[in-house]
Amino acid sequence: MSASGEEAGEAADDLLATAEAGARLSCPSCGSAHVAQVLGDNGGVSYVCTACGHSWS
Repeated sequence: MSASGEEAGEAADDLLATAEAGARLSCPSCGSAHVAQVLGDNGGVSYVCTACGHSWS
């Protein structure tokens, strides 16, 4: 496998890990698992519940 192929595999692994972590999130307000990950203004990561609208970071 070429170096770029290995990098692509690592990137896919990172995306999978992020998706799995996101699947375990639940809203601290309503408990829903319908949570979206969003980028904040300062480049940080925040979360928003698509069921009730609660947001947190």
